[in-house]
Amino acid sequence: MASLLYRSAANVVRRSTLISAVRMSSETPKVDPERGKVASDKVSMPDTLGHAVGAERFELLARLAGNEDPFDMNVKSRAKGTVDEPTLIPSLYDSRIVGCICEEDAVSITWMTLHKGEQKRCMCGYYFKLVPLEYKDYGQ
Repeated sequence: MASLLYRSAANVVRRSTLISAVRMSSETPKVDPERGKVASDKVSMPDTLGHAVGAERFELLARLAGNEDPFDMNVKSRAKGTVDEPTLIPSLYDSRIVGCICEEDAVSITWMTLHKGEQKRCMCGYYFKLVPLEYKDYGQ
């Protein structure tokens, strides 16, 4: 039963990963940075986008541009996971917490902290490496 549930969830994750990969590969359209902030004859008060600042505004602008996962938080499939070809984990920071489901029927997640510039091996034998996330300007 657990195996069946895991396979169903894995198929959903694969499909959503494929869709977001196709979206990310296309050229991102520019979003007007003044959108929602400036009053016009149609609108007299700023909308949600006009009130948002910082990370929230970045996320809203990215979603308007078609990027549903601007912070790369979605589930990723493991690559080969060898010393020569580790699974690459993108991050805006110098460290990131990563969870690994070591076995197909595992009921727990193995958590580890990855640091910039070094590879880390999970208990199941897969290697992971932190790489810088490509920053896209959405017209903040």
